[in-house]
Amino acid sequence: MCAALTMVPQAAHSFELFGWKPFGSSNDNPEAVPDPISYKTELTVTSGNEHLTAGLETASLLVQQQDRMPSGEAGLLARALSDRERLVAQLYSAGRYGGTVDITLAGIPLETALDQSSLPPARPVDVVILVNPGPVFTLGDVSISARGAELSSDPAFWGLSPGDVAASDHILTAEGRIVSVLRGRGYPKAKIAERRITADHSTNRLAVTLIADAGPKAHFGAVSVSGTKVTDPAFVIQQAMLPQGAVYSPEDLARTRKRLNDLGIFSSIRLIEGEITGPDGTMPITIEVTERKRHVIGAGASWSSTEGFGVESYWRRRNLFGRGELLSIEGSVGRLGNESLENLEYSTRIAFEKPGVFGPLTSFSTSLGAKQENPDAYLSRSITYDAYLNRQFSEHLKGRAGGEVFFANEEDAFGDNDYLLVGLPGDLTFDNRDNPLNPSKGIFAALFAEPAYDTLNSNAMGFLKGTVSSYYALDKAKRFILAGKVSAGSIFAPSVESVPASRRFIAGGGGSIRGYAYRNVGPRVDGEVVGGRSLIELSGEVRVQVTETIGVVGFVDAGNAYEDSFPDFSEGLKVGVGAGLRYFTPIGPLRIDAAVPLDPGKDDPDFALYVGLSQAF
Repeated sequence: MCAALTMVPQAAHSFELFGWKPFGSSNDNPEAVPDPISYKTELTVTSGNEHLTAGLETASLLVQQQDRMPSGEAGLLARALSDRERLVAQLYSAGRYGGTVDITLAGIPLETALDQSSLPPARPVDVVILVNPGPVFTLGDVSISARGAELSSDPAFWGLSPGDVAASDHILTAEGRIVSVLRGRGYPKAKIAERRITADHSTNRLAVTLIADAGPKAHFGAVSVSGTKVTDPAFVIQQAMLPQGAVYSPEDLARTRKRLNDLGIFSSIRLIEGEITGPDGTMPITIEVTERKRHVIGAGASWSSTEGFGVESYWRRRNLFGRGELLSIEGSVGRLGNESLENLEYSTRIAFEKPGVFGPLTSFSTSLGAKQENPDAYLSRSITYDAYLNRQFSEHLKGRAGGEVFFANEEDAFGDNDYLLVGLPGDLTFDNRDNPLNPSKGIFAALFAEPAYDTLNSNAMGFLKGTVSSYYALDKAKRFILAGKVSAGSIFAPSVESVPASRRFIAGGGGSIRGYAYRNVGPRVDGEVVGGRSLIELSGEVRVQVTETIGVVGFVDAGNAYEDSFPDFSEGLKVGVGAGLRYFTPIGPLRIDAAVPLDPGKDDPDFALYVGLSQAF
C-alpha cells in the first residue's frame, strides 16, 4: 500500500500528517511564561524497587517539567503542592498506603513555604522530594453489592481477591467493570454510590466495600440529530439503526457509532443519552455530529527496484447530495524510471458510491476506468465499467455482487488480440484484524468469483480466487508476531490464449513473490511469460518490534502460476527470502524490504527492494 496524504485548506501551521508532525513538535509556539523561575529537582526513594522509583519519577511534574519553568514562586509552589498529591496517588497505585512524601524548596518544607511570603533568592531553587513508600498492603475483607440489580459478590470475579496486592488501580478497574456490567444489562445511569476503603496499619491489610446504584432500567426512545449542515437528519437516523423500544445496550450504541463513522462524512460523533422517563423507562438518544470538509485531495507514492516508482492522486467529493454519497476521480502512473513515457503504466477512474440504497446495510457503487498495463509479459490497454450492490452482513463479513463490461486490446506472445468480456462478479470479505495496517491478531479472508463471456471471441470462462491471511502474537506486548498468507486461484477457460493477458495469473513482485521481477513467474511461450489459468502463493513473516518506533521482519515467499486450471505441483514453487525494516508512525508502519530469489529465471534480478506504507499483508 502506498502512503496517502489528505490535504484540506487550513491556516498555516507546522506540517502535520494525521496528527503526526515529522518536522516539528506539538510545542512549536509555546506561550511566554511571565516571571519564570528556574529550579532543579532531586527525588529520593528510601526503599522499594526500580519499577516503583520509575513510576514516581514519571508521575512527578517537578521532575518531568523541569525544562518548563513555572510562573513565579507561586507557580512553583502550586506545582509542588500538586506533585505531593500525584506522588501519594502513585504510592496508592502500588498498594502502599502508609507512605509519606516530603517536599522541600531551598531547604524549606512545603507547608512552611506556603505560609511565608517568599523563597530565598538563590536560583535555580533546589527542590528535594523524599519518598518513604512504606509497606505493601494486601486486600482483606472485600464486599461488593448493588442496589436495584443483582451482581456477583465474589471478589475474585472483579479482580479483588483477598491476599492480592491492594493496588488502587485494581479497585478503580473493578469499579469500572461493575458499572460496565450494569450498563450492559440495561442500566445506563449505573454508578458507584458508595466506596469505603479502610487501611489497617497494624496488619497492612485493606478492607474494601463497594456499593453500586443500578438506577432505572431503560429502553431506547426517540432518536434525534443535531449538528448537521448538509446531511439529511433522516438519513443519519436510518444509518444509526438504533432499535427504538429495545432494552438499552452499550453494544448497540457502539455499533451505531461505527456505522456512522464508516460513512466517512463526520469528523466527530457523540451519542448523548437523555433522561429516563415514563413507566417503561424510555430514554431518548441525541446523535450530535460534526461534518467533515466535503472536498478532499490526496496523493501517494511507492517504489521498488523491480517496478520503479509509482505515484497516484485523487479528488473526492463527500456527501454529494446530503445522504453520504461519494464521488471520486483517481489517477495513477507506474513503472516510472523503468520504462519510456509511452510504455508507462497508468490508470484513471471515476467512481460513485451511495450508501443506504435498500436499508442501512446496503450500498450501490459504480465506476468507469481506463488502464494501460505494461509488465514484461504483455501490453494491455483496457476500459472497464462495473456496478455493484454491496451488503454488510455482520461486523466482520461483507459482500457484493454486480455486473462488469471489460474491453481490452492486448499484445503478448500470442499476438495482438481484442477481448470484450461481460461478467457477473461477486466477492465476500471477512476481516476481524485488530489493525488493518499493522495487524497482530485476527483473520483476513476474501473470495472472488466471476462467470464471464467474451462476446468478440465467443468464449465462456470463469474466474475464481481466494486469499486468507492470519496473525498470531507470541507475547502479551505483541512485539513478536507470526503472520501467514495463502492465495490460490483458477480460471476455467478453453485455453490460456482465450483469456485476456491482464486477467491471467502471473506471479512475482512486491505483492506476490518478493525478489522476483514484477509479473515474471508463470508459464512461458518461446521464453516469454504468458501467464496461466491457476495460481498458488504462500507467504510467512516473523515480525519483531525492537523499540516503540523500529521493527524488523524476516520473510519467505513462495508461489507459481500454471498453465492448467488446477496447479501442477510437479513444476515446483518459486521461492524468495528476505528481511525488512519497519518504522512505526501514527498512520501505519513505513516498510522497507529486501528480497533474494532462490531460483531466478529470465529477467529476474539478483535481489529486489520494496518501499511502501503498511505491512506487506
